[in-house]
Amino acid sequence: MSKSPTLNELTGQLIEFRDARNWRQFHSLKDLILSLNLEAAELLELSQWKPEAEFEEEAGGELMLQRLNEECADVLLYLLLIAERTGIDLQQAAADKIKANAVKYPVEKSHGKSTKYTQL
Repeated sequence: MSKSPTLNELTGQLIEFRDARNWRQFHSLKDLILSLNLEAAELLELSQWKPEAEFEEEAGGELMLQRLNEECADVLLYLLLIAERTGIDLQQAAADKIKANAVKYPVEKSHGKSTKYTQL
């Protein structure tokens, strides 16, 4: 089994793919954010009108896993383009967000609760 590429390697592959097709001209920050949300909506659409248990069961099947895989990849690829365009280090941003959430949601107040931090 081959090693998965890092986020930086994926970004490099994506930029190479984009630039070979001269598509940067279509990738304004606004349009990248819009496209990210459209792809996220396609991911969401996979569960539309399905009871939770039915969707969970379908998610274990080959066809649904393939569709989930494709939509998740689309979301990630647009996120990588947004990060590249703005200079955001996604790994550092994610690590910082986890730390911030740990402060907003201390274990002793939030364990087993879905309450927003402002209501804890």
